[in-house]
Amino acid sequence: MRLRPWRSVLYVPGDQPRALEKARTLGADAVILDLEDAVAPEHKDAARENVTGALRTPWPSPVLVRVNGPGTPWAETDLAWVRGAGADGLVLPKVEDTAALQGLPPGLPLWAMVETPLGVLRAAEIAAAPGVAGLIAGANDLARALRTRPDPARTPLLPALSAVVLAARAFGKVPLDAVYNDVRNLEGFERECEQGRTLGFAGKTVIHPQQVAAANRAFGVSEADAQAARDLIAAWTAARAEGRSVATYRGALVEAMHVEEAQETLALWEATRQDQPLA
Repeated sequence: MRLRPWRSVLYVPGDQPRALEKARTLGADAVILDLEDAVAPEHKDAARENVTGALRTPWPSPVLVRVNGPGTPWAETDLAWVRGAGADGLVLPKVEDTAALQGLPPGLPLWAMVETPLGVLRAAEIAAAPGVAGLIAGANDLARALRTRPDPARTPLLPALSAVVLAARAFGKVPLDAVYNDVRNLEGFERECEQGRTLGFAGKTVIHPQQVAAANRAFGVSEADAQAARDLIAAWTAARAEGRSVATYRGALVEAMHVEEAQETLALWEATRQDQPLA
């Protein structure tokens, strides 16, 4: 089983050439070269030129590009440009229905941002659309639209975040958790990563180099996790060899679905074992 990890997906502003170059070295599972929110209106054209140059050189990880959304002055130019830019995927902001997916570059995997109430309500039909590779939760815009109060536990957003995960998983797409704004609060970031993994997200979008390693740990597989998966599979294999339909491991019942989960764990470990050791 081969599995591509999406533990950390780093946003990089397109108007910052030094950040674009540094992003290659940070160990993120993927990067999003951003032409949208992180770039001021007067810098949009320069950002597109910078990203064009950055895409000419191979990257160590998948490179996605977030374009400006429909209805903005830059949307048409961005979409025409991205067709031949050489990106590995297109990130489209504020997707609210499948109509927004029409007319996009064919063959370029689409990552739809779900960051409005309508987007949440229609997340399933968006995830089911051909060409969609994943859904990205956008908590900042969603919180503003819902008029929620700030909450470190994200309690008001949990139904919406779960809806994004549910829709993505139902159609075999990758769900990515939203960014964490306070780049100085690594402890808070780590807590939110653990929450995101508990909810079922495959990884987290990040906005600062210091967040990459923490996301990789939270959404990754430790050596202890990998060994536990091996032991579970061994217990199952031994039970089946004896003609039993189920096994027990550490006092818990083991069925075929638990073996599949263990195999996925090992596949993720294998895909990321060149990283620094996970604690």
